[in-house]
Amino acid sequence: MKKIIIINGPNLNLLGKREIHIYGNRSFDDYFEFLQNKYSGRVKLEYYQSNHEGALIDKIHEVGFHFDAIVLNGGAYSHTSLAMADALASIETPALEVHISNIHAREALREGSLTAARSIGCVTGLGLKGYDAAIDYFLSEDDSSSL
Repeated sequence: MKKIIIINGPNLNLLGKREIHIYGNRSFDDYFEFLQNKYSGRVKLEYYQSNHEGALIDKIHEVGFHFDAIVLNGGAYSHTSLAMADALASIETPALEVHISNIHAREALREGSLTAARSIGCVTGLGLKGYDAAIDYFLSEDDSSSL
């Protein structure tokens, strides 16, 4: 069974409360429970969230050599943190970046991502379903007929 961790960055602890017109009205804790039920028996899912850049880097280092995959939504740090990009480059575990909103349709400073360049791909603009897409990708990578 694959071991996948979802790592969420700053302000994502406020999902369901903040900017509902962009992020929706569902908390990530509720959504994570949905994901655990959806993928029960197929993957061991873990979840970590922090508003602190160093804590996110520490978690990437901690899991980066023994997890099968990282689903990363670095929030605003995706656009600004060279240190997070370097952390992703220094580990063996592949990461797939997720953004709930379409970063290309937002402010210019959100259009680029430093961490996407160190990830195997980027899912953007699918809402919370982007996390499903990332998990599905990692589950299907052993099955070349589904790619």
